[in-house]
Amino acid sequence: MPNDDLHTTWATSERFVPRVFVRPFLRFSQVEAASGIVLVVAAAVALIWANSPIADSYHRIFADLRLDLSFGSIHLDESLGELINDGLMAIFFFVVGLEIKRELVLGELRDPKVAALPVVAALGGMLVPALIYVAFTAGMGPEATRGWGIPMATDIAFAVGVLALLGKRVPSGGKMFILALAIADDLGAIIVIAFFYTTDLSLGWLAIATLGLAAVVIAQRVHIRSLVFYVPVAICVWFALLESGVHATLSGVALGFLTPTRAQYTAAELERKAKQILATYPLGSTTEDEEKSDYEARLLKEIAHESVAPLNRLEHKLLPWSSFVVVPLFALANAGVSFAGVDIGELVTNRVALGVAVGLVLGKTVGIALFTWLAVRLGWGRLPLRTGWQHIRALATVAGIGFTSDEFTDIAKVGIFAGSAIAGIVGTVLLLRAEPVTDPPTSEPAGVAV
Repeated sequence: MPNDDLHTTWATSERFVPRVFVRPFLRFSQVEAASGIVLVVAAAVALIWANSPIADSYHRIFADLRLDLSFGSIHLDESLGELINDGLMAIFFFVVGLEIKRELVLGELRDPKVAALPVVAALGGMLVPALIYVAFTAGMGPEATRGWGIPMATDIAFAVGVLALLGKRVPSGGKMFILALAIADDLGAIIVIAFFYTTDLSLGWLAIATLGLAAVVIAQRVHIRSLVFYVPVAICVWFALLESGVHATLSGVALGFLTPTRAQYTAAELERKAKQILATYPLGSTTEDEEKSDYEARLLKEIAHESVAPLNRLEHKLLPWSSFVVVPLFALANAGVSFAGVDIGELVTNRVALGVAVGLVLGKTVGIALFTWLAVRLGWGRLPLRTGWQHIRALATVAGIGFTSDEFTDIAKVGIFAGSAIAGIVGTVLLLRAEPVTDPPTSEPAGVAV
């Protein structure tokens, strides 16, 4: 259909694909709960698929399908599931790192006490679940007891998906609390794995990753702005962490924290430079005028581009990909827990499964809420604005959504699934029932039950 509007684009045209597919998706993506809905659907598909008559195809795709690349002495051999978990999820963690960096520099986390609170809470969220697991598996032998690290980790992607489903029922301060807590939780889990579970930690590759991050810092100091430099360095950092034995997604968090929050040009500089360009902008139709206008337009575009902080620019570009591609693929690759051959009677009496499930549900709730209360009571931390103690307890329960992996035994994975499902449901109910907080909560939460 003809349209004289110069601003009409392919996506807004009346062609079949934009009209039937693109615009409906864009409208859906603007719904606050959309990313959470996509995540839940992907997880449900994975669960049904892994327990269907074609379950073998699920495992063939995500476990047996491999990418094998070699560049001289450098060798990358990963299954599709590993590429999603180690590779694509680095994008998700990069976006999370950007959000936390923005809050640390410009937002509520500038307050040291607000920033310290999720770190202290994460400590409780690791310690109490581990103790509960050890209590359940005491006397079963070292092979069972050494699984105490399993209920320690929060699955940040699924936890964020639950919060996305609830939209404005969760205060922004509460969302940032759980994001910062989950990152601290991940760092703690990585330290635990490095010291207690990993036997092949490579300090050489860790040094290379550190040098890559140092190169990013130096490049920023000398005002290198092009992604042509930063993207290859980021890939090198990611690969070095992968080879070091440390979880590669940490590269995303580190690079997110290093991304500048300030634009090259201030608003006043943008206005001044734009006025200078427009004042001499040629309006003629000669070849010389057209060439000069093209040059001036490109210059104006570059100035406008550099008047947006790299952090905001990258988050704006990557957030839709992270929410609607990366995280759903992660759910599809990891939520396919098979219940084939699982005896439910054995499950409810197996101490490993119970230790994992109870550690996630009760351990996370009690550990996070208790340590948060202690931190506020002792003056070490302060609750975020409009976040009350009902929110904290609910968020602590949501943090009980754990991470499944092929490295875990089948019984442990079933325990993780059961605990995560209970934590997600109970946490959602508690958040729906939480009363909105309009004033900053008191730092003396006397009588708070955890």
